[in-house]
Amino acid sequence: MTQNERTEKALQLLKQLISIQSFSSEEDQTADAIQDWLKSFDIPFERMQNNVFAKNKYWSNTKPTLLLNSHHDTVKPNQAYTKDPFHPHIEEGRLYGLGSNDAGGCLVSLLATFTHFYDREDLSHNILMVASMEEENAGKNSLRGLLPHLPKIDVAIVGEPTLMDLAIAEKGLIVFDAVVKGTPSHAAHPNDDNAIYNTIAVLEWFKQYRFDKTSEALGEVKMTVTQIKAGSQHNVVPSQVELVIDVRVNDAYSNQEIADLLKSEAPCELQERGLKLNSSRIDKDHPLVQSGIALGRKTYGSPTLSDQAALTCQSLKLGPGDSRRSHSADEYIYVHEIEEGIDLYIQLLEGFLKK
Repeated sequence: MTQNERTEKALQLLKQLISIQSFSSEEDQTADAIQDWLKSFDIPFERMQNNVFAKNKYWSNTKPTLLLNSHHDTVKPNQAYTKDPFHPHIEEGRLYGLGSNDAGGCLVSLLATFTHFYDREDLSHNILMVASMEEENAGKNSLRGLLPHLPKIDVAIVGEPTLMDLAIAEKGLIVFDAVVKGTPSHAAHPNDDNAIYNTIAVLEWFKQYRFDKTSEALGEVKMTVTQIKAGSQHNVVPSQVELVIDVRVNDAYSNQEIADLLKSEAPCELQERGLKLNSSRIDKDHPLVQSGIALGRKTYGSPTLSDQAALTCQSLKLGPGDSRRSHSADEYIYVHEIEEGIDLYIQLLEGFLKK
């Protein structure tokens, strides 16, 4: 099959995926479509819930394993859409539709790359292709839930829109629920312990706080107050104010270290919702990264979260499309980005997988 034919089949699959509603945990029909696509290449596959995965033809237990992964679930379309999110169509070189950029373009490009290498015998690594579910909500059946059922993975490429530059590190995430307390009272009476007023100093503390350790790839830890809730009626001073804190963790800290630090220093009660979404990275001198650098691709640290957070091996985030278009209204990916993405994935792996 020629490169053009492979690209055209990838585009056909992407259009099909866009046309199917596949919100997180509702991906059964897109999983069916991916299965059918693999069948068209006579590639055997397995399926667990809505995760579809396949091994290269000449798999050997004596070789290390490279994971190629992206997801086929989407967020729900936001209210600013002016186009039908489930109607894939091309305008001026842009393929529009929900999930086109995040992460359908990456997924079909990786699938096309997998088919290119599927029946090659001269590879240094096994290749495991995983089209996963529930990435957008970090669900229990996502890549994290699938990993215990997969072979050991030594290195991974996670397909997310990076303009095909090399995201060699990715920030982790901790969400905290905070409570600022006070004394409840009738609004008509004096009260020097108003929880809402007490929150002013707490908000200022979060605004001014700085973490000591920075990362060469990811910079500083970023902490942001994103939600605030208090009160039920105009004449009642509430007993407490509830805040939500979003912390994007660099690779200089573990999530546990951040949680311990903030819970000991914050001027209010804090409770983390979970610590599983750790930062991730790959050494800049790793052969996979060096293969990309040799192709002229830049390295950088990514502030956004992906299924990399589930992996314990070194992993590289890389894919066609632009992260700034993700979750936006009238989402799109350029057709040429998919063409170039497939070509660059193949070139990068040709350099990495040679014996």
